[in-house]
Amino acid sequence: MKRQNQSSVFDFILLGFSNFPELQRQLFWVFLVDYLVTLLGNAIIIVVISLEQSLHVPMYLFLLNLSVVEMGFSAVIMPEMLVVLSSENTRITFAGCFAQMYFILLFGGTECFLLGAMAFDRFAAICHPLSYPVTMNKRVFLKLVIFSWISGIMVATAQTSWVFSFPFCGPNEINHLFCETPPVLELACADTFLFEIYAFTGTILIVMVPFLLILLSYVRILLAILKMPTTTGRQKAFSTCASHLTSVTLFYGTASMTYLQPKSGYSPETKKLMSLSYTLLTPLLNPLIYSLRNSEMKRVLLKVWRRKVDLHTF
Repeated sequence: MKRQNQSSVFDFILLGFSNFPELQRQLFWVFLVDYLVTLLGNAIIIVVISLEQSLHVPMYLFLLNLSVVEMGFSAVIMPEMLVVLSSENTRITFAGCFAQMYFILLFGGTECFLLGAMAFDRFAAICHPLSYPVTMNKRVFLKLVIFSWISGIMVATAQTSWVFSFPFCGPNEINHLFCETPPVLELACADTFLFEIYAFTGTILIVMVPFLLILLSYVRILLAILKMPTTTGRQKAFSTCASHLTSVTLFYGTASMTYLQPKSGYSPETKKLMSLSYTLLTPLLNPLIYSLRNSEMKRVLLKVWRRKVDLHTF
């Protein structure tokens, strides 16, 4: 409590790309379109999977949870970012910064474990199809989903609480577009060495453990696919996994560049672009990846569209 009472900062100023005012105005419209398309795309996936009974299987229910995570990511980051880009009033309250960091970590941690669970689901379905209904039954599915969300909550609670237990004596300018852990931590007027060790180690475990599980799963999946006797079977198996592999590469690649980089390895502007790559691109592209790369999703979307056209016709 003594450390907390030393804080004299009650709000923060998000600098964004204030060194490039013309760029900020252009980025506002780009990010606004990105935000709207992200919300629409993920909302469509959630609604379609919820309404279509044939999609109430683990593979698509995992996807539904992933779309909820992506919408959460966008809703936490984008409105405040749009204000920063379009207004001179770029202040965010101490509580607002805490909440934004908390939910960024919650959704990020949850997505890491959800992607791992989705890889296990594809591994069980392709490598052990006969035992799949038992391996991935309703109880196992619920346990994996609950574990993913609880893990995200635990990561967010521990890390955010620790960051904001440090005193902030000023300055209060965050050289970033939103309240992400590294730029906020730079403003703490205390020794953060132990926290940095914890955060780096935790990030490796949260990112690398699911990633290694995914890697092992897909090595086994690839070997199983190559043993399939028919070309049709191989093509179908590749089709069901291609979308997930694309999503995994996009998310883990961009998140790793942000959180596993050397502390002083890149300029602040480069770090902002790295953060944008996983907070903007992943939520935007996931709906496109899963709808365009997945034949079953395309079939259901066409079915829903035709039903809507028929209703308007009659």
